[in-house]
Amino acid sequence: MYTSENIIRVRYAETDRMGYVYYGNYAAYYESGRVEALRALGLSYREMEDRGIMLPVLSYTIKYFKPAFFDEVLTIKTTLKELPSGTRLSFYYEMWNEKGIQINQGETTHVFVKIDGGRPITIPQEVIDKLAPFFKK
Repeated sequence: MYTSENIIRVRYAETDRMGYVYYGNYAAYYESGRVEALRALGLSYREMEDRGIMLPVLSYTIKYFKPAFFDEVLTIKTTLKELPSGTRLSFYYEMWNEKGIQINQGETTHVFVKIDGGRPITIPQEVIDKLAPFFKK
């Protein structure tokens, strides 16, 4: 299993009239967790795109437990529970506030595709090579 954590601070513009983080912003927070998790492995979204590979979202789910508020520091724990194979990669997320309370959990599934034509491709070997050490028994 591979796990990464990153920290964000809620900006005022990300909250709604009730003072809660607007629910649609959590997708962007998860994106931050995903990008930073790959970066910590030595993989870069930008470099993959430069090589003609995209990683669009196939599915997104989230379950809310508590709201987040302006100026709170949130920890996003991003996990890959299994070594991916085929064309898909799934990320699991847990988000915690600065009091140590879990505020939500979610999952995104992505498909590796060629930018030219948008056709699915097998996960690049570089990605497998970077992740494999975390899944050895």
